[in-house]
Amino acid sequence: METVTVTLKINNETTTLQVKPNETLLETLRERLDLTGAKESCGMGACGACTVEVNGMPLRSCIALTAEMDGAEINTIEGLGEEKKLHPLQESFMEEGAVQCGFCTSGMIMTAKTLLDRNAAPTKEEIIKALSSNVCRCTGYKKIVTAVEQAATK
Repeated sequence: METVTVTLKINNETTTLQVKPNETLLETLRERLDLTGAKESCGMGACGACTVEVNGMPLRSCIALTAEMDGAEINTIEGLGEEKKLHPLQESFMEEGAVQCGFCTSGMIMTAKTLLDRNAAPTKEEIIKALSSNVCRCTGYKKIVTAVEQAATK
């Protein structure tokens, strides 16, 4: 199968790869670049566990083709914060106990990050709407919404 050359800026590092035309961004991140924070759950873009930020917008990486990402700026959960200084969203999720099993957490945080980047002081309703397409089977969402509200004040 032919390959396509793509250049991506991932977590502020530029990389050039040869990818198959049908390779998903999730496969590229997890299998080629060892960025395993984004998770595959539904494989159809419906649950949000694979959400990453692409050019400032949340994107379901399980249904996005890497070949179509040439030139994109991509941020993953691994690119947020630093080992000794977490991103305010990561801190708030921990403080509020919004990380029960953790499977959906990276997708929730990346979705929330794009919201807070566009709107530093969202209402509770705006947070709920932004996160409405991300599925969590553990927390019931209350702690997640509270964590995003908390992060907005940091």
